Order: sequence, then C-alpha cells, then structure tokens
Amino acid sequence: MECGANHQVQSNHQNRRRRNHQQGAPESFGIASSNRARVDAALKTLPADAEGHAVDLASETAIAALFAGLGGFDHLVYTAGENLQLANLDKLDMDWARGFFGVRYWGAFAAVKHAAPHIRPGGSITLTSGLAATRPHAGWSVASSICGAMEGLTRALAVELAPIRVNIVSPGVVKSPLWDAMPVAEREALYAGMADKLLLRHVGEPHELAESYLYLMKQTYGTGQVIGVDGGGALV
Repeated sequence: MECGANHQVQSNHQNRRRRNHQQGAPESFGIASSNRARVDAALKTLPADAEGHAVDLASETAIAALFAGLGGFDHLVYTAGENLQLANLDKLDMDWARGFFGVRYWGAFAAVKHAAPHIRPGGSITLTSGLAATRPHAGWSVASSICGAMEGLTRALAVELAPIRVNIVSPGVVKSPLWDAMPVAEREALYAGMADKLLLRHVGEPHELAESYLYLMKQTYGTGQVIGVDGGGALV
C-alpha cells in the first residue's frame, strides 16, 4: 500500500548515495532530507564518514545545488515523501491533493534530472512506488495516482537515461514512519489486520525492504523494472 516511503534504506524521506571505492576499501554514503532531525538520526546508523544534507526537496534550485556540490557518485535512491494521509474523493481538497505530488513525484523528477549527469558508468537510479499503484482501496485515489505516475516515470527514464539503470521498488505495508500520522492504536490495528491477510503472515520490517534497494544497486542487467516487496499483498 505504501507509496514513496523509506524504511531505512536510509531513514525516512531521504535520498541515498553510494560510492564504490577500490577493492577492499569501505563504501561511503550520502543522505539528504528536508528534515534535519531525520538526517541526524540516520547518520547515527551509518559509517562515520557518511555525509548528511538538509535540503528542501520541494525546491528544484536546492536539489540542483545539492548534486552540483556532491560531484560524481554511483547510485541514487529516492524515497522521499510526506507522512501518509488518506481521503475519500468527496472530502478531498484539490490543493492538498496537488501538494502531495510536490516531493513524492516532482521532487523525484528534479532529483533524477540533476543527479543523472553525475552518475558514474555502471551506476543506477532507484525510485519508490507502492502497492497502491495496482491494489488501491477506498480513500487511496491520491496515493494510487502518485504510485502509478512514479512507475510510468521509471520506465520513461530507463529509456532516456540508458545505459544508467533506472528501477523502482514497490512496497506493501512496512512498519515505518510513513504511518506516524495515524494514532498508535489505529496503526497497530492496521499492522495486525494486514498480517492476518498477507501470504507471509507478517508486516514488513525496514531491513526487509532495504534488501530490495541493495539488490537493484548491485544487479547489472535489469532496468525499467518494478520490484514488488509486499509480503504477497498483490495476490490477496
């Protein structure tokens, strides 16, 4: 169901950069978020040489400046998005709906636009969608629209930016800060209800989702693909 969520591929609402060094040397990471506190929290989980940047991901100017300062790198992962909010069509405010595209879609668009010239040969771009693209529920019209748009964008970018690999991860329900806007009792009820329905009988954890992003960075023969990580949610 989730769309545009990060679950510690690097913390919530962040870009991620992975630079390959000479064999045997450590990898370095760079993360960016509109929220300085989230950057600081993420840096505590990363190697000491990781870089953190507080950037307005709704501003193309700020995004362009970020990548101009980073120089060359190998992999971009975009997972930014606001906390999830749902609304039925008859109660949906159009300005609110348009605003949700700002970071989740146009932020990703701008990040790719300004990152692509700096990606080294053999590098990749990984974006984030969600199960809502293909299995929406009532109240999910905005989330489903964004997820579907992200998947279409991924395919178009894979063609335009080749041979850079461009793929997208489509999570189901994962225990992440994306759901923090929900009251705790409702959130826990959601997790329990989904766990009962899913084929794998548990709601995803951040580290399970992270493996999909790592796979897409490491593999060398797939582009324009949607990688579903949903506990079997697409089948039930």
